[in-house]
Amino acid sequence: MFSLFKKTSEVDKLQKRYEKLMAEWHQLSTTNRAKSDEKYAEAQKLLERIDALK
Repeated sequence: MFSLFKKTSEVDKLQKRYEKLMAEWHQLSTTNRAKSDEKYAEAQKLLERIDALK
């Protein structure tokens, strides 16, 4: 019940966004290599930011 009022941390938000980007990267890897590479690069930048916050 108390988790209802718990705010998600910035790291949790970034982690969810990272997972979404990696899923998009995997999906695009079979159809559009250029966009796939862009998603992967964006995900890596996000991962570096997550590591810096930890």
